[in-house]
Amino acid sequence: MSLKINRICLNCSLAAAFLLLLQTVSAQYDFSAADQLLQRNQKALGNYVTALVWKDGKPVYQKELGTDFNAKTQAPIGHCSQWLTAAIVMSFVDQGKLSLDDPVGKYIPIFNSYMKGYVTIRHCLSHVTGIENDRGFMAKLVQRKKYPSLEAEVNAIAAKEISNNTGKEFHYGNYGPTIAARVVEIVGKKNFERLATERIFRPLKMRSTTFDNNGEAPNPSFGALSTANDYLNFLIMVLNKGMFEGKRVLSEESIAEMQKPQFTGLPNKFTPKMAEGFEYGLGEWIQEKDASGNSTVIGCPGFSGTWPYIDKCRGYAAIIFTKDLNDNARKDVVMQFKEIIEGQIVCK
Repeated sequence: MSLKINRICLNCSLAAAFLLLLQTVSAQYDFSAADQLLQRNQKALGNYVTALVWKDGKPVYQKELGTDFNAKTQAPIGHCSQWLTAAIVMSFVDQGKLSLDDPVGKYIPIFNSYMKGYVTIRHCLSHVTGIENDRGFMAKLVQRKKYPSLEAEVNAIAAKEISNNTGKEFHYGNYGPTIAARVVEIVGKKNFERLATERIFRPLKMRSTTFDNNGEAPNPSFGALSTANDYLNFLIMVLNKGMFEGKRVLSEESIAEMQKPQFTGLPNKFTPKMAEGFEYGLGEWIQEKDASGNSTVIGCPGFSGTWPYIDKCRGYAAIIFTKDLNDNARKDVVMQFKEIIEGQIVCK
């Protein structure tokens, strides 16, 4: 009986210590204005919203709105998928199995047949392939043609018209990341979903993240499902320069290369409204830069409404995660949210 009572007391003590720790963490910051902002804009954000902020090895803010919607709820993440796809490609670069400046014709001969073999993997991840894209409106994305495999889809892309010379204009869309994903399938000799799981999702404990598309070709540009907790793990890895829980997932060099603005100053044929004014790296947007032109805030706003970002100067990662696909990723709300967080977390 005494042993049982002691165990109960020990459990109570541990629980009390944990609550005290949470209280101490919360006491460092006053995020009540963030709560109020999200509550005021809950309907505009689709009613189902989770917001997370992580800093110094721990969560410092969490807000969940909507019945049965929380940080563990799986939902489509739209073009936030492209950040994940770029990371998968960079894992091959780290191993020396391909180079960003390799022409895709080296791996996919049909591009040579259509006189596009010179397009590089870097061009693909930077949206400067010159291959004509749809404008990216939500209706067109949802109605994406069905293909049995990435091979079939990329072969169809190879046959499309060129709108401009490669590297001469920026046109945000789906084709480039899809081509890059097919290249890693060929190099890795496995399907894209399996490569994503082995190289990124499993090491980052992203157990509810997938590119699986019910037997059809995965969509590396738009088609991932994830959770707020899962994607936050990815952000933590990026913020920690490729490290996650003491293990290296990507090299510092790859993380840095992804965050560099690529092909700057080009004519802009299409940029989504929520990303207007940003520059583009590899799979991610450069939201802010310092006086030397180095990225300080990076993110990947998706048409789904979900918006993950990292503030390198202040050393925190954040995500506003929504449930339903929509074409109204409220940039104004995210920018106000970011301003509130920065009012509490000072730049290093």
